[in-house]
Amino acid sequence: MSGFVALFSGINVGGNRIVRMAELRAFFEELGFADVASYVQSGNVVFSSTQADVVSLTKTLQDAFEKRWGFHSRIMVRDATWFARLVADNPYPEIAEDPTKLHAMALEREPTPEEIGRLAEKCTGPERFEVKGDILYLHAPDGLGKSKFAEILPRTLKVPGTMRNWRSVLALAEMIGRASG
Repeated sequence: MSGFVALFSGINVGGNRIVRMAELRAFFEELGFADVASYVQSGNVVFSSTQADVVSLTKTLQDAFEKRWGFHSRIMVRDATWFARLVADNPYPEIAEDPTKLHAMALEREPTPEEIGRLAEKCTGPERFEVKGDILYLHAPDGLGKSKFAEILPRTLKVPGTMRNWRSVLALAEMIGRASG
């Protein structure tokens, strides 16, 4: 069995699209996954599966989730190797001590140079970012909630993704490490 993390987008935000984590964990178990654990309320589920194809796992989860809850949530499934790379490739290690100012965005695909260039043109405040493969790292020195750049990032980049703060990244990397080991 291999360990995975399912990163949900757009659930339990602002009191909308409420999905209780106990119900979400039970949902994963009903689908036959093992070692199911959730982290915080924003939709992070660590699980083990005999199936190793993240594309198939993602489709299975998205289809079953929409059928069960009646709305679509973008789900990104990532494995332990991806999470290890995410942590190891952090271009801002000096910021990692303050996890409220460092974020990582899992992207559906690697952005093109043109898409990254368009985003760089809009990064005019105190923030800075770096893209490594299908991961965007964001240093928001005033916090994500006050970042004007973070607000325009998704619609400027136009590559679907879901953001996690560094505390969540580290917790999920540790959890998936246990599930995979």
